[in-house]
Amino acid sequence: MDRDPRSALTILAITWLGLATAPAADWTRFRGPNGSGIAPKDVPVQVSTSNNLLWKVPIPGQGHSSPIIVGNKLFLQSAATDGSKRMLLCLDATTGKLLWIREVIGQQAHTHKKNTLASSTPASDGERVYCLFWDGTSVSLHAYTLDGQPVWAAALGSYQSQHGFGASPVVVGDKVIVNFDQDGAAEVVAFHAKTGEKAWAVPRKPSRANPASPLIHELPGGKIEIVVANTGGLTAYDPATGKIHWDWDWESNKLRTVASPILVNDTIVVVAGDGGGSRAAAAVQPGATPKVLWAKRKDVPYVPTPLAKGDHLYWVTDTGFATCADAKTGEVLWSERAFTKAISASPILIGDTILAIAEDGKIISFKADPQGFEKVFEGDLGDAVFASPAAVDGKLFIRSTENLFCFSKK
Repeated sequence: MDRDPRSALTILAITWLGLATAPAADWTRFRGPNGSGIAPKDVPVQVSTSNNLLWKVPIPGQGHSSPIIVGNKLFLQSAATDGSKRMLLCLDATTGKLLWIREVIGQQAHTHKKNTLASSTPASDGERVYCLFWDGTSVSLHAYTLDGQPVWAAALGSYQSQHGFGASPVVVGDKVIVNFDQDGAAEVVAFHAKTGEKAWAVPRKPSRANPASPLIHELPGGKIEIVVANTGGLTAYDPATGKIHWDWDWESNKLRTVASPILVNDTIVVVAGDGGGSRAAAAVQPGATPKVLWAKRKDVPYVPTPLAKGDHLYWVTDTGFATCADAKTGEVLWSERAFTKAISASPILIGDTILAIAEDGKIISFKADPQGFEKVFEGDLGDAVFASPAAVDGKLFIRSTENLFCFSKK
């Protein structure tokens, strides 16, 4: 008997939405489940190299790629210091032992001083790991088995940006989605996960290069859409076909979306900024006619992605202020200086505590409490940190510019 394909698609959507939004044993993309930054509650919020460090290993090359974890394997990207190679590394998540390295040829290229030649974070569907390599001229998407066997590679084409490359792929059902946004050109591209064949590509209004990762949004009836942010605003696509569901034009915005959009109940929050200090944020209610609930032009982050807990937003600005705001109105409830140095890594939420790391390696944990700022822990990693942490199975993984650290509760 033939099955109704619509039923199969609905089941697939529900399955993958669950994987993308619920706390899980794996951390399979940038900022974990659906890019939310929400970690399991058993992950330590106090970390010390002299107390609960399980292991620390040097990372070959250079890069700001964040780690992902699938089962007992950890993956992250790096680049040779002379720019001659791009690398996907696989380590044993229990011991830190390097299991394998896969390399492609690259060349030296200009990046922003806070960017690298390997700032993309890989993604996985539990069967394969997918990574974007920028060789200094062009970008390609590569798929490997979890044991490091090449499966396929697909070219996205030449890439231009005054800041270099930094976008990360996401897996949605049987598709790998890439926000291929650059200076003067932009499109969203989907590839079949098993074969690497291009499923669809939809051009977008070009502006500045925007590396924000796509967001999965559930629709009534269990269907899903993917929401992509850039300077021009937010656009929702059908992950199966690329059909546009809705589009919100951020007419007043001329800034970059480096931080990824996040889902706060039934609202999507997007932030933007630039190196000159200009900032913007908006909360958008999705739908055929998107509605802006609130907008801000200052005191919001540019690079670090915010967090959501209940009806509240929490973020750490690039200049080190920890902030809580009402998600429905955008009203700032409190803002306190937490760091004296700049921040690039996105914070994560562990239970009712937020852990954030500054570029100089200082670590602060504070309560996710709308009543006020309450510091839980303050420490120092001793290394510079630009990559966002990952967390699974009671362990916290932090990639510094030199090393990879693994911490656990004692």
